[in-house]
Amino acid sequence: MFTGVSQSNIRKHMGIMGKARLLLLIISVFCGSQGSAELYNGVTLAQVRLSDLAADVSPGTIVLLGENHGLKQHRDQHLEVLNILRKNSLKISVGLEFVNYTDQAVLNDYRQQKIDENEFLKAIGWAGVSFDFYRDQLNFPDPLLGEFSLGLNLPRAVVSHISRNGLESLTPDELALMPPQFTLGRDSYRRRFMEAAGVHCKNPENCFVAQCAWDDTMANTAVKFLEEHSDHVLVVVVGEFHVQYGGGLKHRILQRRPGTKVVSLSQIWAEDISDDDVRAAMQPSVEEGPRADFIWVSRP
Repeated sequence: MFTGVSQSNIRKHMGIMGKARLLLLIISVFCGSQGSAELYNGVTLAQVRLSDLAADVSPGTIVLLGENHGLKQHRDQHLEVLNILRKNSLKISVGLEFVNYTDQAVLNDYRQQKIDENEFLKAIGWAGVSFDFYRDQLNFPDPLLGEFSLGLNLPRAVVSHISRNGLESLTPDELALMPPQFTLGRDSYRRRFMEAAGVHCKNPENCFVAQCAWDDTMANTAVKFLEEHSDHVLVVVVGEFHVQYGGGLKHRILQRRPGTKVVSLSQIWAEDISDDDVRAAMQPSVEEGPRADFIWVSRP
């Protein structure tokens, strides 16, 4: 568990509750009343500290934070990563999968307090998972420090058109929104996608093209940002499948900008999963290598 209790909070609780009640607070924080989490090196599978992940991050790095959408524990862990990077005096910008890059001007207005949250969400057509799970990550960058909140993705209407009718169904205006030199993901990524999602798609091949357009658009947006802001760390909040085994987003980033430092964090939510299954999920793939640079195993 990597939840910290600051000295200022300790003094505050000392005054309010006394030493005995403070001891109960510390026990509850560190011994599982809010669940437990362990961080592992994705190559060696040795347990590590969050500071080990932070030590691997320097200006110009893209940090990929995987998640199960709408899971509070993953949101909280994202904030732990962001806060420890802040303590390392890094300039932190954050990109969110669920905000389109075409909505960047609206996002800028929101962060500059020109519009309120409701206006922002209405303008970008936010739907699905509650914004409560992403508000703190998106608002983490400090505009006064020159940090940015970024929309990363292709408009959902374009992705839906590809899923239903293929790339050839896009209008010229929709094609203009696609990333330049778009190509499909690697074969091993396609095989994993078909195993995980293919049966849920009316046309699995079209769905895979849409998935690749999703990945490649995020990669292109992230790379363009770093080219203009090489002194930043760009933290990307994105769904688990895009992170796992480097076949999705990391692969596309490195295709577009070879040599980019990418640090990936994959999440395993271990509710109702046996320890043996957790260990199996952590194992590197013979074909694709490690699941991620770091793996965070969380339990309720």
